[in-house]
Amino acid sequence: MAKLVTYFAALKAAQQQLSVAQQDPSAAQFLLQEAQHWTFTQLVQHYRDTIPDDQLATYRQQVARVVAGEPPQYVLGHAPFYGREFVVSPATLIPRVETEELVDWVLTSQPAGARRVLDVGTGSGAIAVTLQAERPAWQVTGTDISAAAVAVARQNAQALAPQVHLTVGDLFAPVAGRRFDVIVSNPPYIDRTETAVMDASVKRYEPQGALFAAHQGLAFYERFATSLATMLTPQGNFFAELGYQQGAKVRAIFQAALPTALVTVRQDLSGHDRMVRVQLTE
Repeated sequence: MAKLVTYFAALKAAQQQLSVAQQDPSAAQFLLQEAQHWTFTQLVQHYRDTIPDDQLATYRQQVARVVAGEPPQYVLGHAPFYGREFVVSPATLIPRVETEELVDWVLTSQPAGARRVLDVGTGSGAIAVTLQAERPAWQVTGTDISAAAVAVARQNAQALAPQVHLTVGDLFAPVAGRRFDVIVSNPPYIDRTETAVMDASVKRYEPQGALFAAHQGLAFYERFATSLATMLTPQGNFFAELGYQQGAKVRAIFQAALPTALVTVRQDLSGHDRMVRVQLTE
């Protein structure tokens, strides 16, 4: 007769496995909560309950994949972002809390009335779909050079904000001739020389095209800087995520290209430069 295993025992065993494999042990709790759609409080309430055999077998298989280095979000096929669940795949980056801060900056700084908004490099659609879901009066468009990523974004839009318009193409090419009140992006910004200090699972599983950029990781900011004057409406705003060591350089790029614009670099909750806002003033 098979030994009965409680949720607590399964969790502790998984945490131990992950620790031995030098993987983040918090993934054990994440997998269990996400699979059951439980809050942490609900998980604790079920600690002493016996986990059904089929659930235990699935959980152990999932843990084994994370032990081997696969991100738990890809194992599950979804990830939380700004209070919603988003489908993710190796074609898209895993949405992160720093990007939630970027979304929050856009939402809190812009009027709730009609706005034309563009999300460049939409990936899973996390930014575009969240902005549309939070501000139904906005007209949100998302673009990405990856057709596979846009396919994932469409799944998320269909489930969470069907009015989002999504299209495939490089940077502004799919929306040429249009102007927007807000442009937002979480572009590739990692310099290839930083590869040695990156997390192994990120390098192995997440899409390289969404991670790395030329010119010390600054290439996309340079491209944006040359186009914003023609893509934004007067008084328009551009928001982007950036690397924690890039604040001064990114500020300089936009100030040189747009001398009359107001450029603001904001820190994340950890105190690192993480976001930039460019406000046109004419």
